[in-house]
Amino acid sequence: MSTAASALPENREFEFAERDFRRVCELIYQRAGIALAPAKRDMVYGRLSRRLRSLGMGSFQQYLDHLQSPQGSNEWEAFTNALTTNLTAFFREPHHFQRLGEELAAHPHDGGVIKLWSCAASTGEEPYSMAITACEAFDSLSPPVRIIATDIDTQVLATAARGVYSIDRIAGLDEAIKRRYFQRGTGPNAGKCRVLPALQKLVQFQQLNLLDARYDVGGPFTALFCRNVMIYFDKPTQRDILARLVTHMADDGLLYTGHSENYLHAADLITPCGRTLYQRARKAGA
Repeated sequence: MSTAASALPENREFEFAERDFRRVCELIYQRAGIALAPAKRDMVYGRLSRRLRSLGMGSFQQYLDHLQSPQGSNEWEAFTNALTTNLTAFFREPHHFQRLGEELAAHPHDGGVIKLWSCAASTGEEPYSMAITACEAFDSLSPPVRIIATDIDTQVLATAARGVYSIDRIAGLDEAIKRRYFQRGTGPNAGKCRVLPALQKLVQFQQLNLLDARYDVGGPFTALFCRNVMIYFDKPTQRDILARLVTHMADDGLLYTGHSENYLHAADLITPCGRTLYQRARKAGA
């Protein structure tokens, strides 16, 4: 038995050799730009095992061969969805929404629509938090704001579009915010809540891969939220993505980033202007 095989837990349902893990890493990097660390091996096994069971396959090699065959073209979406991490919450990193509210309140009221973009919308908590912030800033359920919310994972986008969540997802929110922007479920929907339909009207969800050569999202955007997603990409991929993102930023637009993300290697594209906030560097994206 090889060293790689002997390192595997004896009680695993499927053989998952080192060559299989390396192959998964190469495929998800090519497909979505995600760089998986060796520590993610157990996570990969757990998530993709569900796909093997669903398809009635007996090994990872069989599954990956199928994925790369003409007959497996429809499986790529499920493969990508399975390996996409979707950790999110309403008003995560609250200082961002405080700043967004200030920016919106100070925005010239010239009758135009203010465009915002959530680049990694996941299950919708971020774009709906942006929508609530806009409503509060304009003291209206129909503020002059349009939010584009994108993600590579089609399953989480479907959840986001429904706008229905477990009631514990909003447990930490201010009571006034909960009353104004969420409807509590009753009967068979007890224990759930739904975002107000007025919020849903402000958000447009669409699938988008940040590795795409171009982003069909329009712009320019006054606020562009790209938080806690770049950590899954290597530095060259981050630069490529940032080079495309800045072309969609308004001249006075802000890029909101995750607390653990650092862009010293892209100082020619974006420059810091606050706590995990960036503006487009001079000449970048022209």
